[in-house]
Amino acid sequence: MSFTKSVVLSCAGIGSRLGLGQTKALININGKTLIRLQLELLKDVEDLRIVVGYQAHDIVEEVLKYRTDVVFVYNHNYFETKTGTSYYLGAKDANDYVIEWDGDLLVHPDSIKRILTQEGEFICYADRTSEEAVFVRTDEMGNVLSFSRASGSYEWTGPACLKRSRVHYTSENVYNQLEPYLPIRGLKIEAYDIDTYEDYKNVIRRIQEWKI
Repeated sequence: MSFTKSVVLSCAGIGSRLGLGQTKALININGKTLIRLQLELLKDVEDLRIVVGYQAHDIVEEVLKYRTDVVFVYNHNYFETKTGTSYYLGAKDANDYVIEWDGDLLVHPDSIKRILTQEGEFICYADRTSEEAVFVRTDEMGNVLSFSRASGSYEWTGPACLKRSRVHYTSENVYNQLEPYLPIRGLKIEAYDIDTYEDYKNVIRRIQEWKI
């Protein structure tokens, strides 16, 4: 697969809501670390940038067991900033279009193929599965119109893609980075976010059917 966009995989956070005492990138998913699964699923991405912060040394060590051509980017202010900052840092010097990909998200392989072949800017969303969802409201064409903590048509999961020149600094979440540019073309995918322990158990059950 020919793929010219950059992917920024955000793995800097502490993962406190999950309650397992370690960064989400290193949690065990059916015998593999989450970051290892991400690397396997994103094997066709040439320019992969992994943003690290909390337990950075351990994440780098784990990644290098499986892939040595990634770019590591450090978010040293991970205690005070959110995923929007990691996206901004990872997008520096990237290709013209940059896909943000949360490190606590597992996307079905079929959906990954669709994401990696999309042209231009887009926002992915899915049916609601997680306990603490951020929702998106869409129009009849599937374009994303707004984000909400209260209600919406679907769950905002990411990934999302912007032109590099439109990725600006924010200390908030990625969806706050995207809001000034709405509406943006939407892409419905199958994906599962891991924020809480219930989300974690749900993902383990669901991906057993993926055969990855």
